[in-house]
Amino acid sequence: MSKPKEDDITRYADMLAAMGTEPRLRIMRLLLSAHPNGIVVGEIGAELEISPSTLSHHLEKLKHEELVSVRREGTYLWYSANAPGLEELLGFLYAECCTRNKAIEPQRIVCCK
Repeated sequence: MSKPKEDDITRYADMLAAMGTEPRLRIMRLLLSAHPNGIVVGEIGAELEISPSTLSHHLEKLKHEELVSVRREGTYLWYSANAPGLEELLGFLYAECCTRNKAIEPQRIVCCK
């Protein structure tokens, strides 16, 4: 991976900051579990017990940072994780910790507990 540009680093920092609250991290985990189809906004709120107005705020922040995508089907809004964006973010972190200086052996992070 080539050296990231300053704009990329700023973007990755913004993406990490957007996920840096407990509700947003829970939203991202739920959306990843529903990948690739996504999940209806009402089901997100019900499953995570987040009020509609609060959920709307969190989803808008995640959408603004290009971590989630939204599509309308009739009256329903379907949210899904932006897998390519997350892959890029994780690749950025992986390049530093696991390839350049081997702070973490790649085999240790390929699989989650």
